[in-house]
Amino acid sequence: MSKSKASVLFVCLGNICRSPSAEAVFTKMAQDQNLDLVIDSAGTAGYHTGAEPDKRSQAIGLERGYSFKGVKCRKVEPQDFETFDYILGMDNKNISHLLEICPKEHQDKVRLFLSFADLQEKEVPDPYYGGKKGFEYVLDLIEEGAIGLIGQLQAS
Repeated sequence: MSKSKASVLFVCLGNICRSPSAEAVFTKMAQDQNLDLVIDSAGTAGYHTGAEPDKRSQAIGLERGYSFKGVKCRKVEPQDFETFDYILGMDNKNISHLLEICPKEHQDKVRLFLSFADLQEKEVPDPYYGGKKGFEYVLDLIEEGAIGLIGQLQAS
């Protein structure tokens, strides 16, 4: 029996820059396509649990029309592997950590987010210690990944 709603969890290290941005971008794109999905984000570490996403990520996202309303940082929880259909890491370190804690029966859900994009770049780099251009580049990559993921969901 299939679920009525597909569900997507975006994951980075601290759930402060990349994965909340992916959540915001993908939420808007899914709404624009009238897709009814469960969308969330989390981090492999709980450094920022309960905090709002990084102000720089929010500023760049807001410039492009993405809302971060209601997005709060949290750590990946064991039930996430059961709950979500797609668990998408931003980089290979995130993927390795996710696979270490993911039950074997759910490991097929864990993938690199940019595997849905037709790009040379396969990982979304962490912009946390960089400047504005790094955050803009990350958002460019996230938009490409989100477009590819929307296409995948519409085709299935």
